[in-house]
Amino acid sequence: MASNKILVIDDTTVVRVKVREMLPPGNFEVLEAKDGLEGLNFILQEKLSLIMLDFLLPKMSGWEVFQKVQADPELRKIPLVIMSGRKEEVTEKITEPFEYFEFLGKPFDQKQLINAIKLAMTKAKQPRPELVSVGAATAVKNSTITISGAPTVTLATPSVANVTVATPTAANTAMPTVASNATPSAGGVSNAEINALNEKIVKMQAEIDGLKKQLTQVVTFIKQKIK
Repeated sequence: MASNKILVIDDTTVVRVKVREMLPPGNFEVLEAKDGLEGLNFILQEKLSLIMLDFLLPKMSGWEVFQKVQADPELRKIPLVIMSGRKEEVTEKITEPFEYFEFLGKPFDQKQLINAIKLAMTKAKQPRPELVSVGAATAVKNSTITISGAPTVTLATPSVANVTVATPTAANTAMPTVASNATPSAGGVSNAEINALNEKIVKMQAEIDGLKKQLTQVVTFIKQKIK
């Protein structure tokens, strides 16, 4: 009995047969799914060694299947090859470089197929950071997100795939500066104390700039998930 199972999810019979015929003989079993929903059922029920996923599928798109897989900490460890006749269809949803899966353009030959599988296997072994649940992100309506001590950000209910986010403005992020040659106050503040305060202010400003960048990344992530 085959110890390795490869799932090919594609609505075109020719492609599924082509993949099966191009794979070198070995100790594996090829499973076929003709739509995204059938493919997801296989993913949930079978112990797979590799997933080959067409990006445009009936019933459930490849993009939706991809989201489901990435939302599960165990499923996203499975090596993944995304297939499409138009790479821009994939990059509209997932920006390059593709760190954790391999892209295979259609049409393809045996050499390209084998190379894509090898790269997918390698990428799947790379350590990955913990991710916020994709399901939670796509379900965002009027809610709040807090990032590593960052100010609370309120996201408006998305409409026509637009997400608005309240980011800190110059009015609430500008930090006061203290001149190092300022005259000591009645309390007798020394130049050393003033310099130390200035250093803290610079660090705080750098942290705020970093938080702004994180917030922008979160908004971009949520926009991708609600498309």
